[in-house]
Amino acid sequence: MGKYIAKRMLALLIILLGLSVLTFCLTSVLPSDPAQQLMESMGAGSDPEAIARIKAEYGLDQPLPSQYKNWLAGILHGDFGQSVKYGQPVSLILARKLPNTVRLACVSFVLMLLIALPLGILSAVYHNKTADYVIRFLAFIGEALPSFWIALVLIYLFSVKLHLLPVGGSESPRHLIMPAVTLALGMAASYIRRIRTSMLEEMNQPYIIGGISRGVSKKRIILYHVLPNSLLTIVTLLGMSFGGLLGGTMIVETIFSWNGIGSAAVNAITNRDYQLIQGYVMWMGVIYVCVNLLVDILYRYLDPRIRLGGMEE
Repeated sequence: MGKYIAKRMLALLIILLGLSVLTFCLTSVLPSDPAQQLMESMGAGSDPEAIARIKAEYGLDQPLPSQYKNWLAGILHGDFGQSVKYGQPVSLILARKLPNTVRLACVSFVLMLLIALPLGILSAVYHNKTADYVIRFLAFIGEALPSFWIALVLIYLFSVKLHLLPVGGSESPRHLIMPAVTLALGMAASYIRRIRTSMLEEMNQPYIIGGISRGVSKKRIILYHVLPNSLLTIVTLLGMSFGGLLGGTMIVETIFSWNGIGSAAVNAITNRDYQLIQGYVMWMGVIYVCVNLLVDILYRYLDPRIRLGGMEE
């Protein structure tokens, strides 16, 4: 296992290096001048001499490979550059907004599991019965509804009409309810169908049919055999979904004025804050790389057939 983890980490580091090259090159070819943006953000106009001094100070007058080398060296030391909009280091901005995004991601993820797991199991157990049809219909509706529409409906009902919850903000647990529910409902609708499909495939396996024929109770078969084995195929998808939540959900965070990484990325794009965009993209890359590695390791532990089948390096 140790050798496998080392190989995976090496491959993922290469992916991150490629992502850094792509991110830097794409932001470098954009028409805006970072030095001029910085001058305008300070209200200093566009004096050519001042712009030239800023370029020399930040190394923007050097060739592109040298700029990338300096930028990469800064990243390795936790320095993602200076945000034009906020006038602060990008790493400080991301660190300040990260706890809110982590809090929203964890609550949304747990809420999604509380909805999707029981409904997905019920849909599979009562296959082609009334409960199954109702749950599948609701899941189809949930997948068809965009997250921004769900968010607006929740705001209209619980903020405008009932005055129970605040429209936006991230100061208290009450501010967390509507964005968490919005994210959870969208993901739950998708996972209900996936859990149902995975369980139905597992229930048609020969060992399940043999257990039923020997008189093993259906409840025991579902809880101790069907459910654990069917959820193995969902583990990877759950990891990627949680990684996406940690990266910040731009639309939901923006609608509810949630002070997280996703809303910061939207503001960075709007204000052409390329340093913050670069930092956000690298943060997303690190999240997906780490989550991917953890899911691969977890999957190999949960499914012994991978090791027994000669897959162990």
